[in-house]
Amino acid sequence: MAGSRLGLALEQAAGDERWGLYGPRGDADLSAFDPARTEVIQGFFPDYRALANAGFDVRTEPQTPHDAAIVFLPRARAEARARVAEAAGRLRPGAALWIDGQKTDGVDAMLRDLRGFVAVDQMDSRAHGRIFRVIVPDGAWLPADWAAAPIAAAPGFTTMPGMFSADAPDPASELLAAHLPAKLPSRIVDLGAGWGWLAAQALRHPGVTALHLVEADHAALECARRNITDPRAVFHWADARDFHLPEPVNGVIMNPPFHDGRAADPGLGRAFIQTAARLLTGAGTLWMVANRQLPYEQVLRECFRDSAEIAGDGRFKVLTATGAMSRRPAPKGKPPRRR
Repeated sequence: MAGSRLGLALEQAAGDERWGLYGPRGDADLSAFDPARTEVIQGFFPDYRALANAGFDVRTEPQTPHDAAIVFLPRARAEARARVAEAAGRLRPGAALWIDGQKTDGVDAMLRDLRGFVAVDQMDSRAHGRIFRVIVPDGAWLPADWAAAPIAAAPGFTTMPGMFSADAPDPASELLAAHLPAKLPSRIVDLGAGWGWLAAQALRHPGVTALHLVEADHAALECARRNITDPRAVFHWADARDFHLPEPVNGVIMNPPFHDGRAADPGLGRAFIQTAARLLTGAGTLWMVANRQLPYEQVLRECFRDSAEIAGDGRFKVLTATGAMSRRPAPKGKPPRRR
């Protein structure tokens, strides 16, 4: 941690505080924090698993009182505000609330916003980012609309700020749903199921007896649980790269992520395709949608005997594949990030 922005927060600490760390990534250097006095709040499964493996008490929601907190800013502005409001609401007046983030993720905008409500001090800028401190005042000090509130994304579906396509069904998922066959296989997996819209459309088709929703974003999966009450739905908080089931399935649907932060990364879709091949029976079928420019055809040929584009437009393509040729163990490597 020497030389990192987080060192400033620890320099100002009394040494015996119980810290709340909101949203650090799994590869964050938290080595200077005592796991016995630190609660990490992280709902993205690959990061949750990495931080838990590092010895930290990791929760999807805060469970214990904190004497000081650090908020690691996400990219989505509404989610960032909700995270700050959550952390501030659990601190007593006079406690230190630190905000850390990259400039590309809006830390400067957050700094300007908070200066409108409270004094800001103890600032440090390095590594294309910034950390700063506010001392929590007595009484309400943040606007009420900063707190996370449900979003009506579609009739019968609610989401929360920061989720992929939180305001409405993703157009790519809508295209895929429109080109699923009239009858679907009995056992299906939706890889990267999000808040459940695509899975709900699949459940309307005859033939389905079980549909497994696999999602790494805990909050999105919780929304999916509320959005889908069909008893055939089974929910899995998991990393799609290494997800497995005791028995193979005969259908997979997916609209896989293709960004790691701001950078496009076709390797994420490749990993999802490889997982689909491991999950499917030899006669099972994959249906997926992707941005047109993403080069998934080669990995489909590597993993399946037959593949084809069955629909598309200028932005997206719907691909299908059958004849899975591999049920090898899940590959190791970089975990997928949120879209």
